[in-house]
Amino acid sequence: MGLSLATAERWVRRWERQQERYAVDREERFTVIADLVEHSAASAAHRPLIVDLGCGPGSLAARLARRLPDADIVAVDRDPLLLELARTHHADAARYVDTVIGAPGWTEALTLDRPLDAAVSTTALHYLNPDALRRTYGQLASLLRPGGILVNGDHLPPDDTELAEIAGHIGRRRAERRRAFAHEDWSSWWAAIAEDPEMTDLFAEHRTRRSPTGTDNAARLSLPTHLRLLREAGFRHAGAVWQYGDSCVVVAIR
Repeated sequence: MGLSLATAERWVRRWERQQERYAVDREERFTVIADLVEHSAASAAHRPLIVDLGCGPGSLAARLARRLPDADIVAVDRDPLLLELARTHHADAARYVDTVIGAPGWTEALTLDRPLDAAVSTTALHYLNPDALRRTYGQLASLLRPGGILVNGDHLPPDDTELAEIAGHIGRRRAERRRAFAHEDWSSWWAAIAEDPEMTDLFAEHRTRRSPTGTDNAARLSLPTHLRLLREAGFRHAGAVWQYGDSCVVVAIR
């Protein structure tokens, strides 16, 4: 028996609230990403093809599908529980693929029939270590059409320790003013979902998954490091086009 729509809606709604604790101006960041993809897709010679990397329960894919209803979206994640929430709650937004970003053969698992117009991600690529990230950026560059873009929304600190602390403080203060910390946090969301009888099998499968290419979530690479890796991977231009504190939207042009 599949996951019920009512259960998926409930958990996705709670996911959206708890994520506001972590992503500064999360909705504005989603809007900026959609603006960039829409702008790039305007020059596409065919139906825009977009890949969402680390899609989770489909938050960004669903927003892109509403903005670009003619686009083909492939949403990728390694977490079976989050993917099932996405497939159930946002069934028509994307084609969902279960694969580990950066692992051998992951790009073949996408089964793309033409070059990508855009690759997007939010708060996912920081899990990759530098070698895996460099390799993944290179693979994405080879999948994108000339002029296609990679858009990454994430917390990317400056490479200066004192500036990084200040940037983080600015983001926390913004979240406090918006009462984002009134919502449940990451740990309590997962603890609660573990107690839902309908989620038992999915949660058990979630716990068995381990990424061979990941790193500690706290060990985030700096914004300058991401930009350097993007240029080394073959992107002609790379830079931050939106930022609040250390929350950034980075664009790289193939």
